[in-house]
Amino acid sequence: MKDGAQVVLNDNGNYGKFSHLLASQDRDYLLSPTGAQVKVSDLEGRVVGLLFAANWYPPCRGFTQILVGIYEELKSRVPQLEIVYVSSDENLDAFNSFYGNMPWLAIPFSDLETKKSLTRKYDVEAVPCLILLQPDDRKEHVTVRDGVELIYRYGIQAYPFSNERLEQLQKEDKVKRDNQTLTNLLANHHRDYVLSHTHTGLKKVPVAWLVGKTIGLYFSAEWCVPCAKFTPKLISVYEKIKHELAGKGEEDFEVVLISSDRDQASFDSYYSTMPWLALPFGDPEIKNLVRHYNVQGIPWLVIIGPDGKTITVHGRSLINLYQENAYPFTNAKVEELEKQLEEEAKGLPALVYHEGHRHDLNLVSDGNGGGPFICCVCDEQGSSWAYQCLQCGYEVHPKCVRTVERHDNNV
Repeated sequence: MKDGAQVVLNDNGNYGKFSHLLASQDRDYLLSPTGAQVKVSDLEGRVVGLLFAANWYPPCRGFTQILVGIYEELKSRVPQLEIVYVSSDENLDAFNSFYGNMPWLAIPFSDLETKKSLTRKYDVEAVPCLILLQPDDRKEHVTVRDGVELIYRYGIQAYPFSNERLEQLQKEDKVKRDNQTLTNLLANHHRDYVLSHTHTGLKKVPVAWLVGKTIGLYFSAEWCVPCAKFTPKLISVYEKIKHELAGKGEEDFEVVLISSDRDQASFDSYYSTMPWLALPFGDPEIKNLVRHYNVQGIPWLVIIGPDGKTITVHGRSLINLYQENAYPFTNAKVEELEKQLEEEAKGLPALVYHEGHRHDLNLVSDGNGGGPFICCVCDEQGSSWAYQCLQCGYEVHPKCVRTVERHDNNV
């Protein structure tokens, strides 16, 4: 340590925990939103979150907006909470612009060594990343490293962000799953209905009418670009399933929109394009459902069985892979469809030349060079069998291949 550098001691006469982490030989302070310098030693005894983020990455901007709301609500009644921004911004102007939206502290942009040291210490490989540190503990196992997921899943309920609190929340989740019914998922003390279209406007449909059916909870929004692509596909599949069930004299499938639209007008416009049911815009159960199913991106389709229990949270992938054939989305049905794919794959050529791509595509599968992928033709998720370019990683669903005659001068 350089001569004259300040040594910060805690009440036990030891070096302060956060001073070791956040101060440097020539800096014993952090930046604050007001421009004032805050001593690192002021953090001792507090719960501290280290936010690794960058202005240039959209998920960081989205998560930061959520974290600001939680931070401000907690700080109004829990002053012993603090967050420190660890920037990966490309330059000082970008840092100033992004940090200008944050109500917490920050390591100065110019202190590259401290930022690199923290990134290495906590093995940060991607942003956003939120590391949560407890006061006055020196055991690494008490550090919560998945703070982003914790915030998305539990929000303000996660405080004080300790492993003990996380275990308690997980136990509560298990109780909720074990006691889950369609009624306690969709209804509350103030509302026992969902909305439906009629020729004269919206009408209320009792949640009780849905009990005993297979239900899709469709998390979506008008502003979401991937939703704009998936919604028409889901409408087509929904109508085919309903038509097939009607032919059998059955009426066992419904979809309920769980909207993330930003205003009533957007919700009204978006929902008007859909043939199914919806929770009212802004209903408090929407946030509860997002948290219950840990929804971190949309579109997201959860399938609930006739017994009110969750069948799968991967309804979107099943729709993309199997369309209406995925109904009723059970494990037994998926296993049947996978076996069917295996049989169909036996008749597929091992090598194809696909229109719009300059290399040969090889047929691959799980365990044979394949795995989950995003189809380069339809932009939807796939798994199991695929045609893959071994030279550049291009992958397509077998159903999306447009075989053309190969011309050697294009190779």
